[in-house]
Amino acid sequence: MAGEGFWNNREQAQKLIEEANNLRDKIEPLRKAEKELDDFKVMVELGEAEPENSQVQLQKELERDLGKFFKGLEGLELKVFLNGPHDKSNCIVSINAGAVGTESCDWANMLMRMYQRWAESRGWEVEVNDVLPGETAGIKSATLVFRGENAYGFTKAERGVHRLVRISPFDSNKRRHTSFASVDVIAEIEESDEEIVLPPNEFSVDTFRSGGKGGQNVNKVETAVRITHMPTGLVVASQAQRSQHQNRAAAMKLLLSRIFAQRVDAQKAEMERFYGEKGSISWGNQIRSYVFQPYRMVKDLRTGVETSNVQAVMDGDLDQFVNAWLRAGCPTKRMQGIKDEEE
Repeated sequence: MAGEGFWNNREQAQKLIEEANNLRDKIEPLRKAEKELDDFKVMVELGEAEPENSQVQLQKELERDLGKFFKGLEGLELKVFLNGPHDKSNCIVSINAGAVGTESCDWANMLMRMYQRWAESRGWEVEVNDVLPGETAGIKSATLVFRGENAYGFTKAERGVHRLVRISPFDSNKRRHTSFASVDVIAEIEESDEEIVLPPNEFSVDTFRSGGKGGQNVNKVETAVRITHMPTGLVVASQAQRSQHQNRAAAMKLLLSRIFAQRVDAQKAEMERFYGEKGSISWGNQIRSYVFQPYRMVKDLRTGVETSNVQAVMDGDLDQFVNAWLRAGCPTKRMQGIKDEEE
C-alpha cells in the first residue's frame, strides 16, 4: 500500500485496503486481549502483596473484570470458526412453509419474525425482499436479506427444517399439531464477483407490476423484476425497491447467490458420496424442534442444546444455538444419541 503506483489501479487498491482492514480487525482484538491478560497478571502480583482485607475487595474487582474479559474472548473465539470464503458476507434467508396448509404458513410467519428480531439484535440491517402470503394466515414463503458483519457466517447455522409442536389456534377441537418449515441461507454474491459469471444469453429478464400498498410507481408501472436462469431453471424475483433498475440489481444478486450455493451443495454432495455419508438437508430431517405443548422446550438436534424459555427464542434469542453449532464444527446431521422426544 505504500508503493508509488498503488492508486494506479483504483479497483485493485480498494480490494487491498479492504483486505488490510479485515486483517486489522482480526489482529487488533487479539493484541488487546493479550494486553488485558498481562494487566490481570500484574494485578494478581500486586494483590498478593496487599493486606488480607484489601485482597478481598481486589478479588471481587478481578472477578468482575475477568467476567467481561472471558465474554469478549468467547466472541473472538467464535470469529475463528468463521473462516469460510463468504462468512463475512451479507446473506439471503429464504423461508418456505411445509405442506400442511394454514398451520405451516403460520409457522413460517413466526420464523420470519424470529429471524428479523435476532438480526436486529445483532445490529444488522434487515430487508424483506419478497413475501408470498398464505391463503388464510401467515406466509407461504419469504426472502429476507441480512446486511452486517459476518451475517452469513452466523446465519448459515439456521439452514434446515424447523419443526413446531403446539395446540393449533386454527383447530376448534384444540388438538396438537405438528408443522414444518424449511429455512435456506445463502451468501449474497455481488454481480462483480469473478467466481460467478453469467453470459447474457443464459438468463431472461421479465418485468411486472409490484404488489403491496402502493406508492408513486408501485402498482402503476412495471417496477418488479423476475429473472430466469435457463441452464438451471432457477427463477428469482424482486419487488421491494421503488425502481426497476434497483429491483433488477437485487434480483441479479439473488440469482448469483443461488447459483453459487447450488454449486457448493453439489461439491458437498460429491464429498459426502465419496466418504459414504449422507448429510443432505431434506424434508422431515429437522435440525430443531420447538415444542409449545404439553411442555415448553426448544431443542437443537445437531448439538443437543436446549432451553425451556421458548418465548425468548421466538423473540430472537438464537445465539446459544448458533454459537454451539459453530463450536461443534457446523454439523449437518443429528448428533449421535440425541433424541427428539416428539418423534
